[in-house]
Amino acid sequence: MRLRSLVTVLLVTFASTAFVRAADTYKIDQEHGTVIYRISHGGVGNAYGRFNKPTGEVVLDTGDPTKSSFTFEVKTDNVDTANAKRDAHLKSPDFFDAKQFPTISFKSTGVKSAGDNKYEVTGDLTLHGVTKSITVPITKTGEADLSAMKMGYRTGWEAITDLKRSDFGMNGMQGPIGDDVHLVISFEAVKQ
Repeated sequence: MRLRSLVTVLLVTFASTAFVRAADTYKIDQEHGTVIYRISHGGVGNAYGRFNKPTGEVVLDTGDPTKSSFTFEVKTDNVDTANAKRDAHLKSPDFFDAKQFPTISFKSTGVKSAGDNKYEVTGDLTLHGVTKSITVPITKTGEADLSAMKMGYRTGWEAITDLKRSDFGMNGMQGPIGDDVHLVISFEAVKQ
């Protein structure tokens, strides 16, 4: 009887651990990611720009989203408005001050499911030397095995959110340039 009990315990333990799935880790693909922003210019129109070559990591646990995490970083020097003079001004102390604050980073502190392929990610955003907790909705836009194209298994993500630049001490040219910044963050990440 003892042997049967021991075998039963071992089988139940094996069965329960055999189906435990570890979280998957994905590295952000710099060539397939961008941060696009929109800000009011002179109260007349909107100015658009972007940050190229983001880096970071997604740890995705589909069984328990609270065990997932997101890290994201862009270099302030990678700001791109398709206008070299404007880019240089944005990198100056009037705005991003790229020499003093070379990166913008986000590190999640909590993730929860918000429906099919949708998550609410809370984390610390560091911009212009100021760190604040924000919550960002993010959607998994797809996933596919692109190994035949030598691009690996990957997932796609998009987050849309709004910030006030003054919350992060970016007060240069307030008035002529708006305070509200609309962000679209889109990227693909490759399974490791």
